[in-house]
Amino acid sequence: MSAPKSRNALRTRRHARVRRRIQGAAQRPRLSVFRSLNHVYAQLIDDATGQTIAAASTREKGVADGLESRSSSAAAEKVGKVIAERAKAKGINAVVFDRGGYKYHGRIKALADAARGAGLEF
Repeated sequence: MSAPKSRNALRTRRHARVRRRIQGAAQRPRLSVFRSLNHVYAQLIDDATGQTIAAASTREKGVADGLESRSSSAAAEKVGKVIAERAKAKGINAVVFDRGGYKYHGRIKALADAARGAGLEF
């Protein structure tokens, strides 16, 4: 009998399954989300060149200012707004959302809704 897989290993498998179908391009990059126990991260990635176009996370001073917790839904909302503003500044209006193997719920949903509210089209 084999040892049970860790939660992160199972998430990585789910993410790989989703990534087979999702591809980011220069005109419509991939909005990739990662959440840890303490922080929330978001990146805009052009998969054709393998480059990160813009990034935002709760580890940045400007994003984390005024938040009670850096791992809350409110923090994820702020990251969503910041990544949308940075995308707009680079001339990007549409993205492909990559939830990173997580359920579309809680912090992931809050980030996505805030990015949509700030003008990004999914």
